[in-house]
Amino acid sequence: MSARQMKLGLFLWATGHHIAAWRHPDAHVTAGIDIDHYIALARMAEAAKFDMVFCEDAAGLREANVNIASQTSRSIGFEPISLLSALAAQTERIGLVSTASTSYNEPYGLARMFASLDNLSGGRAGWNLVTSASPIEAANFGATGLRPHADRYARAREFATVITGLWHRKPAGYDGESFSVRDPLDIPPSPQGAPVMVQAGASDDGKDLAARTADVVFSAAQTFEEAKAFYDDLKGRLAAHGRQPDDVKIMPGVAPIVAATKAEAQAKYDSLQELIPDDVGVALLSSYLSISDLGRYPIDGPLPELPESEGMKSRQALVIEQARRDGLSIRELARYFAGARGHWRVVGTAGEIAGELQARFEGGAADGFNVMPSWFPGELDAFATLVVPELQRRGLFRKDYEGRTLRDHLGLKRPIQAFNP
Repeated sequence: MSARQMKLGLFLWATGHHIAAWRHPDAHVTAGIDIDHYIALARMAEAAKFDMVFCEDAAGLREANVNIASQTSRSIGFEPISLLSALAAQTERIGLVSTASTSYNEPYGLARMFASLDNLSGGRAGWNLVTSASPIEAANFGATGLRPHADRYARAREFATVITGLWHRKPAGYDGESFSVRDPLDIPPSPQGAPVMVQAGASDDGKDLAARTADVVFSAAQTFEEAKAFYDDLKGRLAAHGRQPDDVKIMPGVAPIVAATKAEAQAKYDSLQELIPDDVGVALLSSYLSISDLGRYPIDGPLPELPESEGMKSRQALVIEQARRDGLSIRELARYFAGARGHWRVVGTAGEIAGELQARFEGGAADGFNVMPSWFPGELDAFATLVVPELQRRGLFRKDYEGRTLRDHLGLKRPIQAFNP
């Protein structure tokens, strides 16, 4: 077995990661509020020895100007920390990671929730820190509009300082620009010491914050060159913060569609693409580009020139670059983007997909991958039963867990506690 092992996370998204997953003939349309559905997925990932499951979250509907049946079918779902608490009781080893926004929470309350999940699960919790870039979310919290990008990251940096101080048992008493905390946390450390810190920002502010505080970074890259550049950039920032390259695991998203033959896999993908309504695809693209009226442009025309936004700057740049590079119309770009939301898509046999993952892993462009099955449970089952055994055969992925905590799985150090009350 290779000394360096690939890390795998499972992106849990109700019916699946593809925008039209809810329309698949075998989809479970109300999966978002079916706890048995999530338990089955988590157990399937655990049986395949995944490092973690990951629940993304947004505090609002994801796209404006989409028919309500489509929006509701794709948006219903449990609040993720509550969901992961239920999954903690139904699993034994797999890590449990949830998104929570620094824009719409307070450090002490969020620290208690994740520390509780960490103890309930025996040391398997992780927090995916996001700053929230959607004006739709901002409108649900009494805000007059989306905070500027720089302001969101200033708040996030302070938020991370406060919450890690609470988790690491540093002396109480903090009075800063955005937050004030008097008491120490009233929950002891879990077996892994503190929840794993996860981030996904790819702007300069996002990468700097990750270099300071993250244990795991999720990223999006279409090509090997993009993935390699991001990997080298982020790893190169760690030394300035007294950290080593292996202190942070970089896990790009991958949307695999696997079958016994390449032709069969392509047919599966093509059938999913045919299920994407144009208005849904364009609305999703609009939300990532932070433009509200993309639908007024000719759908078979080119993407218009867009001003820099205060939203998801890195994802906007990625989408625009792809549109220009490949000469895609708005319809083509929306359909392509809707299939994997800007992440790397791989279609093929188990051997072909394992080979593609191996090339990025061994080429220094990834420490592992955040796997985004197009629809559940079918594509997770296909990946777990076809691709994982091929990775194991190549000596790239574990056949059993090495420990019991998420930090054990990822090979991360246990944080030093300042004191234990």
